[in-house]
Amino acid sequence: MSHWGTPWVSHHRRGLRTAVLHLLSSGPKSGAEIMDDMEQMTRGWWRPSPGSVYPLLEEMATEGTVSRNADGRYALTDAARAQAGGPFGRFGPRNAQEAARELTSLIAFLEDLRTSRAQEFESAKPAVRTAAQRLDKLLT
Repeated sequence: MSHWGTPWVSHHRRGLRTAVLHLLSSGPKSGAEIMDDMEQMTRGWWRPSPGSVYPLLEEMATEGTVSRNADGRYALTDAARAQAGGPFGRFGPRNAQEAARELTSLIAFLEDLRTSRAQEFESAKPAVRTAAQRLDKLLT
């Protein structure tokens, strides 16, 4: 699953919270590491400020979503991992309708790639064809 085009790539606090959860799902990080990773993840497009990251981490620690280790790094709590539904949270569809909407969005993306990045699309054709065959089989 690609993280581009998902809700956490935004300037809103809710987006930052989701990004922090995603980044901490791979292991403990300091606030500075979170800011660096966010900047890298967005290819320099967004670097959250210390004034937004640290208060959020403290809020998440107070609510029991993260804990602060002795080395100063923050980690997801076991309760947060269980509530999120896995190490990466609930970013995927939760029911058939959401899955169908996601498929429709992915098809629109592939249609755009076919015209804007034809060579990239050509290399993906075998996988797209296999997926189309599986969908066809699912519908019969």
